[in-house]
Amino acid sequence: MQVSHQNNVKIYSVTSGAKSAIPDWLAKRSQKSLKNDLEWRSRIELIQDFQFPEASLKLKFTRDRKHIVATGVYKPQIRVFDLAELSMKFDRHTESENVAFELLSDDWTKSVHLQADRTVEFHSQYGMHYKTRIPKFGRDLAYYHPTCDTFFCGSSSEIYRLNLEQGRFLNSFVTQSPAVNTIRVNPAHGLIGAGGEDGAIEFWHPTERRVLGRLDVAKYLSIHEELDSFPEVTSLEFHNDGLTFGVGTSTGHVLLYDLRRMEPLIVKDHQYGLPIKHVSFHPTGNVVSADTKVVRIWNKEDGKLFTAIEPPHDINDVNIPDDSGLVLIANEGVQIQTYYVPQLGPAPKWCPFLDNLTEEMEENPNGITLYDDYKFVTRKELSRLALDHLVGTNVLKAYMHGFFLDLRLYNKAKAIANPFEFEEFRKKRIAEKLQKERKTRIHATRKLPKVNAGFALRLLKGTGEAGEDSEDEEEVGKKRISKNKKKAEMGDLKADDRFKNLFEDEDFQIDENSAEWKLHHPSEVKNKTQRTLASLENFKKVDDGRPESDEDGGEYDDDSDRNREEDDELNSEEEEAISKFKFDPRKPTVKPVLPHQLKRQQELAAKKKGLSLYELQDDKEKKAVSFADRMKAASRDAGNDLGRNVLNFNAGSAGNKSITFRPSHFKRPTRLRTGEDKNEIGGGGGGGGMNRKKRGVGELRLRSVGGGMRGRGGSRGGRGGGRGGGRGRGR
Repeated sequence: MQVSHQNNVKIYSVTSGAKSAIPDWLAKRSQKSLKNDLEWRSRIELIQDFQFPEASLKLKFTRDRKHIVATGVYKPQIRVFDLAELSMKFDRHTESENVAFELLSDDWTKSVHLQADRTVEFHSQYGMHYKTRIPKFGRDLAYYHPTCDTFFCGSSSEIYRLNLEQGRFLNSFVTQSPAVNTIRVNPAHGLIGAGGEDGAIEFWHPTERRVLGRLDVAKYLSIHEELDSFPEVTSLEFHNDGLTFGVGTSTGHVLLYDLRRMEPLIVKDHQYGLPIKHVSFHPTGNVVSADTKVVRIWNKEDGKLFTAIEPPHDINDVNIPDDSGLVLIANEGVQIQTYYVPQLGPAPKWCPFLDNLTEEMEENPNGITLYDDYKFVTRKELSRLALDHLVGTNVLKAYMHGFFLDLRLYNKAKAIANPFEFEEFRKKRIAEKLQKERKTRIHATRKLPKVNAGFALRLLKGTGEAGEDSEDEEEVGKKRISKNKKKAEMGDLKADDRFKNLFEDEDFQIDENSAEWKLHHPSEVKNKTQRTLASLENFKKVDDGRPESDEDGGEYDDDSDRNREEDDELNSEEEEAISKFKFDPRKPTVKPVLPHQLKRQQELAAKKKGLSLYELQDDKEKKAVSFADRMKAASRDAGNDLGRNVLNFNAGSAGNKSITFRPSHFKRPTRLRTGEDKNEIGGGGGGGGMNRKKRGVGELRLRSVGGGMRGRGGSRGGRGGGRGGGRGRGR
């Protein structure tokens, strides 16, 4: 914020008006240069979009102090700003420029607007409610709440009355002035004051509709002041006490009157000779008056100047909310100028942060020191640059944990300390360019999540990326569609609230080493086993060349070496077992049995069941045993208690087992039918059972239905007797 001192009073410019006169197309072109503008960098936007495209004309606070209603051009429009949100609520365009407006309700929803084309518009919350016209061009308006009368004055001697309760025009007040410039209603007792072009003010009774008095301001000024032109009354305002009122003239004079006196209490000259646009009373006992160039705040008792504000553009209206020190100025610039005077009053309730900003700025009266031409360096960097001897001199300015060093000196010292820096910089730039060119190449990128990356990769691999070249175009197109669909589903899973924790939360990490996972994913286990075996084939066991232990060695050394040898043998046997193991995904996963464990199982089984188990043999030894020898061995084991008709039980390496059975239907007891003899069917001798008569349908002894039918139709009819006599033909 910029700070100016007028009469030893600090005035903070909340909005910067230096760039407000720049057109939009030129401002966009010069945006890059604004970063070097101190005024632009230190700007503060009190209310967002608190501006008009070209100029602002009038502004008022609502009575509930929650909104600001302002009018401006171009195009003619009305804007309402929400103070709770510090932004614009809405804007509404009109057909003509606004001359004056009045708020009919406590908020912004109901208002009446006097336009430059003699029209009077009534606006509601939803838009323009009604529009009418007055006979002459209007200059000002006022609203009297007790009778709902709206008064319009303009370029005629009449004051037009429009009653909003009845919805019609009433009889006009006829004044002695040729034209009326301004009109106001006393807030205490409702007295109406109208200032005319002839320099006189007439006071009217609102209900009796008669003139109560006439005050000639021009006569007094012509006697006591040297005037270059005739003083017309351009502004008028009543104080809340009901007795004091202020009058502004076209010659730049402000006069304070008491209703009980004909002569003014104080006459204040702005010394610009410009018409007074605004006169108001501040609760601190000051008077705020404004012409086109300056806003003056002075004491109403003695007329002593308190301060003055000069905005960069011509003034159209001024408004100060309540007893605060915030001054809002509608002007011919784009932005509505905002100034804050802490000595005039505190900040409003809707922007209390202004007090904090001003307090911080008062703590640093010299402003912020900028170090644009300095480089901040630490003590370590000073040592690296060999500039330690400058500590304590004026060349270094201590700041926080380091120093500010002149940028030119820093560049020279850096060039001396590292003469090859340019070559390093050049190589770095070349590497960056090459890396940038590599990024432009087309390559497939897969962004896998940190959690369950393998699961996400399997989902992506299921899109069918291989084998498209050898297929037809239709099949390739179908696969591409399915691939894109699956990739989209994968993206949906990551975005879905129900499944995204699967790829983000570590608590959902899938343990691929668990038995449950291996049972559900046998193909993955097979692939891992194949990869492990492939990696083992690339290595061969190498003799470490360690000498054997001497005889003089202790017991402890012999035992430790023996244990190492056993471990080495065990490891080699495990590798051999793993190499013989073949995974079948159709069979359930069984924990592998190591060779030394299998030998122990064979010994225990041999003690209990005899020689039912074959010893573990290599593939070569197994191939040497013929099929006849294995059948003889199986017959020898027939008497073992391995189970009924079980000839052989073989337990191989890595948990593989095989069992040989012998068909036993010859020994199965024959069940005799009714009326049969055992000798008739062969009595169990050899193939005697083959002479046994086969069973027929006749043995079922079914009752035939359909009595006298014969031939080929009889049997068919008998079978279908249950469904109504059958389909056969009888003879």
